[in-house]
Amino acid sequence: MTELADLFESLTPRLIATGFVFTEGPLWTDPGEGIEYLYVSDVDARIHYIVRLADPIDREVIREDSGGANGAVFDSAGRLVICEQDARRVVRYESDGTLTVLADRYNGKRLNRSNDIVLHPDGSLYFTDPDKKGLAEQDKELGFAGIYRLTSDGELTLLADDMNHPNGLAFSGDLSTLYVSNSRPDPHLHAYSVSPEGLLGDSRRVDEMPYGPAGEFDGVPDGLKLDSDGNIFSTGPGGIWVWDADENYIGLLKLPELPANLGWGGIDNKTMFVTARTSVYCLRMNTAGIPVQH
Repeated sequence: MTELADLFESLTPRLIATGFVFTEGPLWTDPGEGIEYLYVSDVDARIHYIVRLADPIDREVIREDSGGANGAVFDSAGRLVICEQDARRVVRYESDGTLTVLADRYNGKRLNRSNDIVLHPDGSLYFTDPDKKGLAEQDKELGFAGIYRLTSDGELTLLADDMNHPNGLAFSGDLSTLYVSNSRPDPHLHAYSVSPEGLLGDSRRVDEMPYGPAGEFDGVPDGLKLDSDGNIFSTGPGGIWVWDADENYIGLLKLPELPANLGWGGIDNKTMFVTARTSVYCLRMNTAGIPVQH
């Protein structure tokens, strides 16, 4: 049986940077010449940063008043796309410093609080839009939480609306399954079958992720990633929850701070970057993560 120690080079995370308020959206990139850096959003401070991994103290503010930037991904052209939960939209950062709004309404009604986002190899962006926290009842125009697909030509399609609070999401390596974490009020790992056309089919619970003794203060199901062997990693109550490719629970990895999101990176894609409250940590893996598609 697979154990946590089989997946990680070390179960002790390394602190990369600290001094934030609430970190989210870790996204690694290597622009060349050996300069690696990590996009990190300080959601509560509403500031989006670049953290240079060679000198994490030297962090660059790339945007203030960030709209509560949360989940981040590169599109098929390598452009940065962000879910802005407070601004209730999905935006793309352009090379000239401007923003392009990709989605802020569905059927003429404002999105709730767009949360996390992932790229399909066909160029489509899939994102979650929960509505159960941080949005006053009178401001909810849609009346449901949704999972959406945004095609490269701008078509927005609602794929599923049967989860309470869809949050992190990630495709399996063969693209046949989309895993989604459900934060509240019934914390669990969810899964949908994915058709060749990219639509979501069978909806099922994979495993429960119950809160700790302090309830949501012990963390909620949030960021989600898979490695190239199909192992599933989700931040959640108490730390990072891990399942094998057959969806058997392996264990819980605790960190010095409760994690919110995670992402792959490093030249060999074997580094797991974890945003955890006031800090960013990393762990070296024995297996590479599923590469970011772009």
